[in-house]
Amino acid sequence: MFLITGLGNPTKQYENTPHNAGYMFVDRLREELLENGALEVSKWKNEKKMFLSEICRIKKDGELIVLLQKPLTFMNNSGDAVNLLLRKYPKYEYILVHDDLDIPLGNHKVVYGKSPKGHNGVLSVERVVKQKDFLRVRLGIENRGKKVIPGEEYILIPYSKKELGILKGSIQKAIETFLREYLKL
Repeated sequence: MFLITGLGNPTKQYENTPHNAGYMFVDRLREELLENGALEVSKWKNEKKMFLSEICRIKKDGELIVLLQKPLTFMNNSGDAVNLLLRKYPKYEYILVHDDLDIPLGNHKVVYGKSPKGHNGVLSVERVVKQKDFLRVRLGIENRGKKVIPGEEYILIPYSKKELGILKGSIQKAIETFLREYLKL
């Protein structure tokens, strides 16, 4: 059983920004699992009162096997939402999906325990998971080139259509790797 959190910021304002790559991943993963006729895939349900999140439940033969989470807290407080879900489902294998400025746009890495180097959303989650050795899907978002834009500003600037297309392509590749090598559904 898996609990997969995609990090991002709620509201339309942040929808196509680099910082919402984690949300984009779990949205696409849900679509991919929906295409698998053997699985029951729920719609995203706003469970802010109980879990401070939108939740999607994936079942196989009536049994809950995957929970997808999009925290409705803002990025830097994502750990609050993760904590509530982990308390309810402590035996699930935890997986975190997030943007990473150390990786060029169009690339991704699936790793165990790689430190986020100051990613406040990941640091917030690490504080509640109380370990760093869990699976992470790190989605590359670095595309500033020679532009001098501080990282904390860049991550909140909406991508162009071209950049968004590159990110979505790398998310698709990451999902294919993730499904084949880790989720094995």
